[in-house]
Amino acid sequence: MSSRRSDLTPSLDADVAVADVGESVVAPITGFAFWAAVALPFLHLPLLLATGLSSEPYTNAFVALLVLNVLALLVGHSHYRD
Repeated sequence: MSSRRSDLTPSLDADVAVADVGESVVAPITGFAFWAAVALPFLHLPLLLATGLSSEPYTNAFVALLVLNVLALLVGHSHYRD
């Protein structure tokens, strides 16, 4: 009997390549989100100390930073987890 290459082999190679590309795209995004979640609270404190949320634009900015921080926490949660 002769050794014949299966028709499934190219598709399996393609799946591995897609997984590698996905990992190379996802890893920097989760890393950036993780470090953004670490850094964003340092923007909250000066905003609170300087303005005290005295007017609507400052309150909106604080809420936007808070929402951005929560999103960064959710996206960056899996950074360097095994």
